Amino acid sequence: MKRLLISLALIALALLWNSCKDAPQGRSERIQQMIAQSKLASDPHSWSKPNEARVTHLAWKAKVDMKAHVIQATATYQVKNLTQAPEVIFDIRKLDIQNVEVNGKPVEFTVGEDKKFIGQPLVIPIPEDSCEVKITYSTSPDADALLWVDGDKPFLFSQSQAILARTWLPCQDSPGVRFTYSAEVTVPNDLLALMSAENPQQKNTSGIYSFKMEQPVPSYLMALAVGDVEFRSIGPRTGVYAVRDVVDGAAKEFEDIEAMITAAEKLYGPYVWGRYDLLVLPAAFPFGGMENPRLTFATPTILAGDKSLVSLVAHELAHSWSGNLVTNSTWNDFWLNEGFTVYFEMRIMEEVFGKERSEMLALLARQDLDATLGVISADDSHLKLKLDDRDPDEGMSDIAYNKGYFFLRTIEEKVGRERFDAFLKNYFTSNAFQVMDTERFVSVLRKDLLSEEEFVSIGVEGWIYGPGLPANTAVVNSDRMTKVDEMAAQWTKLKDSSLIKWSSWSYQEKYRFLSSITDFTSKDMATLDAQFSISASTNSEVLFKWLELSISKKYEPAYSKVEEFLMSVGRRKFVMPLFEAMVVSDQKDMALRIYEKSRPNYHSVTTQSVDELLGINQN
Repeated sequence: MKRLLISLALIALALLWNSCKDAPQGRSERIQQMIAQSKLASDPHSWSKPNEARVTHLAWKAKVDMKAHVIQATATYQVKNLTQAPEVIFDIRKLDIQNVEVNGKPVEFTVGEDKKFIGQPLVIPIPEDSCEVKITYSTSPDADALLWVDGDKPFLFSQSQAILARTWLPCQDSPGVRFTYSAEVTVPNDLLALMSAENPQQKNTSGIYSFKMEQPVPSYLMALAVGDVEFRSIGPRTGVYAVRDVVDGAAKEFEDIEAMITAAEKLYGPYVWGRYDLLVLPAAFPFGGMENPRLTFATPTILAGDKSLVSLVAHELAHSWSGNLVTNSTWNDFWLNEGFTVYFEMRIMEEVFGKERSEMLALLARQDLDATLGVISADDSHLKLKLDDRDPDEGMSDIAYNKGYFFLRTIEEKVGRERFDAFLKNYFTSNAFQVMDTERFVSVLRKDLLSEEEFVSIGVEGWIYGPGLPANTAVVNSDRMTKVDEMAAQWTKLKDSSLIKWSSWSYQEKYRFLSSITDFTSKDMATLDAQFSISASTNSEVLFKWLELSISKKYEPAYSKVEEFLMSVGRRKFVMPLFEAMVVSDQKDMALRIYEKSRPNYHSVTTQSVDELLGINQN
């Protein structure tokens, strides 16, 4: 009976959103009211006071100047005054605020003092009841969320997580504040504009595109891209956008997306966002992917030609439930987005590609987590973070992702998969379009899943508020990875490359081998490279690990490949460790030389990290 009620609730939620299409601005008034009046946690990374006055809908009109690297826009918000507050506060950073109107009349506004990472408060006087606030502004050419890629066919994309939306949009830039939006965006007529919304599938002659997002989303999930891209359909509700010479290969690479959605829905209920499309961005994109609703942004580094890296797509798809549907209250609770998503990703991969593949991925996750725990501070290894007065990007580590995953997997193994799946399905349904903080989640665990004995034996509070990994961490078993570890030990001892089954290994096995070999030299690397052409690998994960080893072992024949890779890839996951390897191996001069050339190709998310590593002050 409980499962039946959960299923009915999920169906009702999907029907409710479908019914929104005939409502004003496509919104469900009931859900909007619930969201607008919910009590939100105080967010240390936002000036806004949404418990006093809160935005509910945005109408955005913008013109994108691809040559000047500027967006000129108006942001018209519907504001609900919850407490008869005298003002509403928006977050801004590097924005030129030109004019503000409230209910159609110009008003005086105040821009407060700039604070590191946080930016400035834009304070606007409002009447005691709800109102409309229209802000006319332009972005800066160096807005941190935006990367402008110049060329014959220029490209623009945004990356707003965690608190960069305020650099291209005045907003209440906290993950707890949700709003619906519509937009009209004007771009050069040879380019296509796309957003995290209902999207066009081909260019028009005017260069003017209209968008709507009927489900309420936080500001970090508002996204924009402009480029000379084409669309290919993959399934009835899926497709891919990419530049012409990439799009057909990407469609082939991602042809299992529909199967992934079906697997996800089987696990945790209906996909409520309508379409699920992907946009393959230029290689400068700083992350593997970004879960913008309806349109995942993806790095081209996952295009390996053999679908070996599509777990990233499973991850971003899983965010449609964990993160986009149920969202971390503040960035101190980031693990609630990412730990759940990694767990969900593994379950999707197991369902579509089999247990052995998901277990190999889980073992690599544990490997990365152990490496992070070896260098991170004890306080930063807690799931619940304390990021006040710090850039929330500092919380985007393997702790949130992989410690969060192992915590949830440990719970699953304690209570059994059937109970845990029922709990998660109910969790996503009951908390849809709401925020979740760690303390409330602990209460939900106690109420809906764990007995007191189970709560204590799992050590829930130690997992969340304690350092490192508890002794009861779930153990991953992979026969194939065990054999790779044995082969690595044997090769290290004998240096006999004929023993290595490189051509038959998956990328996970190759990555594991390169991570496990010890006591070897630059000469040994030359032997491996000659036999297996590792420097020419088309799998970015394998190539990255090889280049990292090449730097640490000073395998000079690979240095040109290192420079080529860093000049063409902006993904922080790859860029930072390679520059770190140069610093650790006393090759900082090489790092500075390459970075001077490659830095203009990177997004601010990446440059901020590398600048700090290399001691470069860009202020």
